[in-house]
Amino acid sequence: MSPSPLITPPVRIRTFAAVALLGLLAVFLLPSAPADASAPLRQHAASRGKFVGAALAASPLANEAAYRTIAATEFNQVTAENAMKWEATEPSQGQFTFGGADALVNFATQNDQQVHGHTLVWHSQTPGWVQSLGATAMRSAMQNHISQVVGRYANNPAVVSWDVVNEVFDDNGNLRTSFWYNTLGQSYIADAFRAARAADPDARLCINDYNVEGVNAKSTAMYDLVRSLRQQGVPVDCVGFQGHLAIQYGFPAQVRQNMQRFADLGVQVRVTELDVRMTLPRDTAKDATQATYYRDVVDACLAVNACAGVTVWGFTDKYSWVPETFPGQGAALLYDESYQRKPAYTAVHDALAGGASPDTTPPTTPGAPSASGVTAGSATLTWTASTDSGGSGLAGYDVYREQGATDPVLGRSGTNSITLTGLSAATQYQVYVRARDGAGNLSGNSATVTFTTTTGGGGGPCSATATVQTQWNNGYVVQPVTVANTGTSTLAGWTVTFTLPAGHSLTGSWNATLTTSGQTVTARSMGYNGTLAPAASTSFGFQAARPSGDTQTPSGYTCASP
Repeated sequence: MSPSPLITPPVRIRTFAAVALLGLLAVFLLPSAPADASAPLRQHAASRGKFVGAALAASPLANEAAYRTIAATEFNQVTAENAMKWEATEPSQGQFTFGGADALVNFATQNDQQVHGHTLVWHSQTPGWVQSLGATAMRSAMQNHISQVVGRYANNPAVVSWDVVNEVFDDNGNLRTSFWYNTLGQSYIADAFRAARAADPDARLCINDYNVEGVNAKSTAMYDLVRSLRQQGVPVDCVGFQGHLAIQYGFPAQVRQNMQRFADLGVQVRVTELDVRMTLPRDTAKDATQATYYRDVVDACLAVNACAGVTVWGFTDKYSWVPETFPGQGAALLYDESYQRKPAYTAVHDALAGGASPDTTPPTTPGAPSASGVTAGSATLTWTASTDSGGSGLAGYDVYREQGATDPVLGRSGTNSITLTGLSAATQYQVYVRARDGAGNLSGNSATVTFTTTTGGGGGPCSATATVQTQWNNGYVVQPVTVANTGTSTLAGWTVTFTLPAGHSLTGSWNATLTTSGQTVTARSMGYNGTLAPAASTSFGFQAARPSGDTQTPSGYTCASP
């Protein structure tokens, strides 16, 4: 297929480090001229500075003309569904096979499409010979595999990004106890990213997972990991939200806000594997709900500047993975089994085609904040939420300290509450809040609140400070609880205690072992995060339930070494 001359070709970012130094949240495609209303998806996406992609299967790509035509015409980005995974590229140690991967890259090159490589390090679809290796040999095999696979396409302008590690968390937000983790510990994640950067200094390197689309315990654990890795200088450039949704389970909460909080870390975000399944058979009502889900995901990406685009995991129900994995479910994609467009296609098309006028309407001004739970180093603020009518949606809030010509930002929140940490003891703070929307518009300043932190603070070899990441009517997530070594010698473990308000109970935790006695909670370090050098820090998190209408959160965090 020869692409339309109106389609903007992909732009490979060379000199990636220089771009990063400028603080640019670059996307792969520069906005092009507006597309005609009847244009394919890729032209509308390009006109918005985004990609719209599809995961492609090797057999129909090679053998079906209708499949190839739609893949070439509608999408400006492609991902190999299986052809770039470890079992396909290195089934035996040191024996590399690139036939399927090369075919996909050649197809993309012929049709002016980006290629996103998927995936380098994953607990699934990895040959048994890798899983049976000892630690030294496994680390070496991982680094060699990444070097060979990424290095093969390092100079190909079509291959612009990679899923370096995939699905490192379990469903509860704990690091997955895969053979990678059990053999190498958490360090395999950082090692994989560093190996990928060495193999291609210009590729964008992503971490990818499922059930992290909205704000929840798992996405918060991902957020904390990405922040920690970047603080260590690990080259995590982007975060992928898979997006395997189902209409019977409801749409994830705060998708746009979740994208924005990751973007605020300085990473690019993207939806990497979108499909929306239903219980069969299809009917008009289910199709309509599915279409709404697709549109809501695309709208969320359009509202976040750092969202590069959306990739659907396949595009036709004829070759969907869903029915085999979820018996009795399916019809998850944009085209039916006969390559006919479904309402989901129209929803994606119209979302990309509409809303070309920029949102210039700021959110309403937040209510005056109130302060509670003030300690020597922290304070919790709450305020009446803002609303947004400009079309890009409310993205979150910035909290400023009033101190003259330049007011520093003390914290950012996706909800109308925040626990500020790292404050100075015995110090007066006068703060106010501004709301921001998905287009970056800021509201007016709220009224100020004044509070004074208490004297003292910590003492002992370590400290613990907590942030309430998100709250809802009858629960909340506290993440991160940052544990820092404040002494002069290395800690060989740590214990944090805190108090749950009456009626509250733990429902989950990650990166620490938590036990309760009445309302007192004791969090103990894990084997991989207990050793802390002087001035080093780590973190853990937890989720709790509380009575409806109760707005209290835990207090009294203290830290001690064993």
